[in-house]
Amino acid sequence: MIKVSIIVPVYQVEKYLRKCLDSLVNQTLAEIEILIINDGSPDQSQVIIDEFQQKYPLKIKSFIKENGGLSEARNFGLYRAIGEFIGFVDSDDEVSKIMFEEMYSLAIKHQAEMVICNIQKVDEQGNVTQKLTQIPNMPEKIDLRENFSVFADLSYFACNKIFKRELFENKRFKKGIHFEDIQLIPQLLLQCKTIAQTQNYHYQYLERTDSITKTHTRKGLDILTAVEEVNLSFHQSQYSDKKQELKNFNILEGVYTYLAYLAFVKEEDTFTEMNKALNTFTTKHQITKREILFHQRFEKNYLLSLPLKKKIYYFLCFTGLNQFIRKLL
Repeated sequence: MIKVSIIVPVYQVEKYLRKCLDSLVNQTLAEIEILIINDGSPDQSQVIIDEFQQKYPLKIKSFIKENGGLSEARNFGLYRAIGEFIGFVDSDDEVSKIMFEEMYSLAIKHQAEMVICNIQKVDEQGNVTQKLTQIPNMPEKIDLRENFSVFADLSYFACNKIFKRELFENKRFKKGIHFEDIQLIPQLLLQCKTIAQTQNYHYQYLERTDSITKTHTRKGLDILTAVEEVNLSFHQSQYSDKKQELKNFNILEGVYTYLAYLAFVKEEDTFTEMNKALNTFTTKHQITKREILFHQRFEKNYLLSLPLKKKIYYFLCFTGLNQFIRKLL
C-alpha cells in the first residue's frame, strides 16, 4: 500500500532538482510514490528525472506534459496519485529524510485529515535565513471545532503538509491564477475535523536570488480573488458559525499578505489600481483600521511581532503616507 504520494512539479530547475530528488528517494518511509511532473521544462531537468527514475523505478513515476503552470501540474499529479495521503514538494526545495514518516505516523496516531510541519527558509548556500513556526503553543492533535483560531492563524503553504487524499475528491488547484495555495488549502482545512502537527522543521524552502528580485505586478490581485473564494466556501462549511475567525483570516491574508506583495509593485498605475481593490475589499468585509492594527495572531499583536522595517511599512500604509511618499519619490 502506498502511504504517501509526493507530487513534484518541475519547470526550469535543473540547478536544484538533484538535491530535491535526493531528499525524496532517501525518505525513511518506504511506502511512498514520487510523481514527478515535467511541466514542459525547456532545460535539462528531464535528463536528471530519467536518471533518478532508472535508479529508483519502484519509487519514481515520471510524466511529461505541455507547460500549463503550477496548478495544472499539481492537478495532473492528483489524478494519478494512489497514496492514502498526498504531499507536495517544490522542485527547488528539500525535505528532511524523516519528514513523511513522522507526518504519516501522526496522521494515523490522531486520525488526522491534515498534518503540518514547520518550515525554514534557506539561501542558495544552504544557510538558514528564517524559521517559520506554523502552530506554536498547541498540542500534536488539534480538534478544529475546539481550536478554530487555527483557521485564521495558519500559513497556507501546500508544501509543508500532507492531506488525506479524499479531501481532493471535489477540489483542485485553480488554473490560471497565482497564489493558488491561498485559494485551495483553506478550503481543504474546512473539510477537516482533526489536524496534527510536529514542531520539527522538516521543510527547507529555498529563497532563490532570481525570485527575490522578481517584479511584482497586478497578478497580486489574485490574492484577493483567492480570499474571496475561501469566503464562499466558508459560508457553506461546517464552521460557518465561526464569523470572527473568518474576519481574522480576511485580515491576515486579504490585508497583510496583500500589502506585503503591494510593497514591491513599482508601476504607479498598477499600485493605484491594487490599492483601490484593497479598499473595496476592506469595505465589503467591514474591516476597520483598528481591527487591522490590533489584529491578534497566536494570541499576540501581529503588527508588533513583525521586524522593524515591516512595522514602518504597515504604519505608512494604514496612515495613507505610503502613497504620499511614493509621489515624492
